Amino acid sequence: MDLISIETQEENNMIFKLIQQNDVPYIWTSGRLCDFKGCENRRDLEPKSVYGWFWSANREKMAPTSQAPNGWGFNPWSRTGHKKVKQPDNAEFDINGTNESCMSVLNNVYNDGIAWHDVACYHEKPFVCEDSEELLNYIASTNRGIRL
Repeated sequence: MDLISIETQEENNMIFKLIQQNDVPYIWTSGRLCDFKGCENRRDLEPKSVYGWFWSANREKMAPTSQAPNGWGFNPWSRTGHKKVKQPDNAEFDINGTNESCMSVLNNVYNDGIAWHDVACYHEKPFVCEDSEELLNYIASTNRGIRL
């Protein structure tokens, strides 16, 4: 299993409902900013805060943070955060020099409802995982006879 990639509004609604019903303050997702070796000099990722996000679990590029993903009725990124500006805001960089390179879903932490936020990757948070065909196929091919 991998951390969840929230690629549809239905999946997002399911996660938001899970967070709300269980009063979970936040969760990790597989959302990741492409700010590491191999991402430099990629004009298609600039500005990175808008175009540089992807789902690390399946390596799919995320919609630009400035707009709602295709087929969605809203933009899931929060309209506020620590700096009181739209997410992602890389706020922790101003606090301690740490980039906010991971994506978390926060539950009303900034009086903004349940919404997506960029967060420094070292924080401890609960997480939600999902099966992936790629991983299931790998396990099946390397473990003959296993029941999945």
